[in-house]
Amino acid sequence: MTSHSKAKLPAFPAARFIKEIGRGKDGARSMTREDATLLYEAMLAGRVSDLELGAILLSMRIKGESIDEIAGFLDAAKAFVLPLSAPASTYAPVIIPSYNGARKKANLTPLLALLLAREGVPVLVHGVTNDAGRVTSAEIFAELGIPLVSTVEQVYAQMAAQQPAMMSIDALSPAMARLLSVRRILGVRNSTHTLVKLLQPMSRPALRLNSYTHPEYLHMLSQYFATHQKAEEGDVFMMRGTEGETVASTGRAQRIDWLSRGVAQTVLETQETLIGSTPAMPEALDPQSTARWITSVLAGDIPVPDNIARQVQLCVDVAHNIQASSV
Repeated sequence: MTSHSKAKLPAFPAARFIKEIGRGKDGARSMTREDATLLYEAMLAGRVSDLELGAILLSMRIKGESIDEIAGFLDAAKAFVLPLSAPASTYAPVIIPSYNGARKKANLTPLLALLLAREGVPVLVHGVTNDAGRVTSAEIFAELGIPLVSTVEQVYAQMAAQQPAMMSIDALSPAMARLLSVRRILGVRNSTHTLVKLLQPMSRPALRLNSYTHPEYLHMLSQYFATHQKAEEGDVFMMRGTEGETVASTGRAQRIDWLSRGVAQTVLETQETLIGSTPAMPEALDPQSTARWITSVLAGDIPVPDNIARQVQLCVDVAHNIQASSV
């Protein structure tokens, strides 16, 4: 982690960038990767004024991110993310971003993480700890007796104990957490919400689970990974989110695309109709009810939903493949 925020750095003049990206959806021009890196680094370092920061975030929200901009933003973010390591395993780590939580359906991301950890897979879940009107994974983990981790050592120890390591974005990247928090002022999400889901903070190849909500993001992110994915970072599973979370729906299963070394292949097709019966779900969406239900599933009293069991097996197989290929 760098010490950008410790010293008083000079203000960063952002007007020339705003002039390009702030001309509306049809008139705006995308930044080069180099300019995107320069601008986002200044944003993360706190060198951009509040007025200019608001203008940048809203301009990008309206314009949408280009592939080069995503790449440049992530280039800048690396210095502001805590580098992590995982214990030795026959499986590559699985990284699960959790930034949406549950609003209409139970948040079963913790179940996915626990099932993977039970198979011996090192699992990192990172995300927000609370979100008004939603039930977060961190809240459910707390009910399950799995506390937040905040240090490199705690992440390693939790994985070594075959438990998921749940880390808040505030610990993983305080600078990115600050930009996420601007949503409370502006009322809308910004590019950082996309970027945090793409983070790969592990020191060795890993499997990242990534979700999208809008079809245009599938197209953009698929192109990004096809052209910018690095072998040393590992592979990616891309799927339409369950309320934004990267866990399979208990209704009709979503398509899952496996992106590896610039090549994409579909490993699970979308279910057009519901296969089998809908499993019994938690009686309510609150953290306590969800945690009790997950405990019953882990104990074998309630069967693992078929779609989640299938997702777990895919993750296990690919995590093993990644690790075997990187030795």
